Amino acid sequence: MRTEPKLTRLDRVFARLDREPERPAHLDVPKMSRHRIVLLAATLAFYGAIVWAVIITSWLVRLDWQVMFFRPYQQWSEIHWFVDYYVVLGQRGPTAVMVAAWLGWRSWRQHTLRPLLALGVSLLLLNITVGAAKYGMGRLGPHYATVIGSNEMWRGGDIFPSGHTANAVVTWGILAYMASTPRARRWLSAVSAVTSLGVGMATVYLGTHWLSDVLLGWAAGLLILLALPWFEPLIARSEARIFELRDRLRARRNRTASAAVPVGTPHVVVTPLPTDRDDAAAGSPRAPAYLAPGPHTARSERTPISPTGSRRPPHAERHPRGSASSARPLTGG
Repeated sequence: MRTEPKLTRLDRVFARLDREPERPAHLDVPKMSRHRIVLLAATLAFYGAIVWAVIITSWLVRLDWQVMFFRPYQQWSEIHWFVDYYVVLGQRGPTAVMVAAWLGWRSWRQHTLRPLLALGVSLLLLNITVGAAKYGMGRLGPHYATVIGSNEMWRGGDIFPSGHTANAVVTWGILAYMASTPRARRWLSAVSAVTSLGVGMATVYLGTHWLSDVLLGWAAGLLILLALPWFEPLIARSEARIFELRDRLRARRNRTASAAVPVGTPHVVVTPLPTDRDDAAAGSPRAPAYLAPGPHTARSERTPISPTGSRRPPHAERHPRGSASSARPLTGG
């Protein structure tokens, strides 16, 4: 009785990975709807309000200084080790690698480059917009503040808005943006919002950012995600050009391979021919046998060929074995 081997969980995972990926018939690409435009305008207004409140040294700046003097890292020192690890979720390198690995897997499964291209476009927009705002306003951080109560603007700093918070919003929010169902998109949006806001509060706890830095970084990252549907045509054209270049390279490689071995060219096969022992000892070269393309007969169907260079002398009087031999003439003696 034959029994089938029992598959383990790891075997089932690899069996699923070995399946041929299929490109979805319809990819759910977010569009620039009226609701999204309203959210984009509201977020942009919030962004401008935060910048203006810091420039005029309003109550928000006073709140920044109060939080800084409170020193959360001393008030709750027992969670310092956890916050040190948690803030890594907002660093550019580790988060980009993790998210790119997941989106790369989705690209391979769906036969599309859109997830990776969307991540690349969002990170490029993040570097341009947030980097320009950081160096343009030049605000100093809490550890480098010079005048108590001032906004510390245009003094050569680079912490306004918070890059950790904006990066967390974009890198984790892109997973929600690329979700395949509306339900998954809502859940991932909530998770990414909580994660990014937690990263921002972790920087406030450690004293590396003002509270207003976190609020502006959260708005900066959200603006990029909300404006990303405007770049979908660019992503589609880039994907089409990449696939077109791939097809050209494949076609050129196939033409090169076919030109290297033309059809109908006889193949040279070196076969050993029986030679004398002296020839073998002397290392004489063996002649190549040229075989024309097409079916060849088996060895048993060919006409037997006597080996050349036989050392056995010819015997004219030799008869086949089993036949009656002719009588030799007797001579007297």
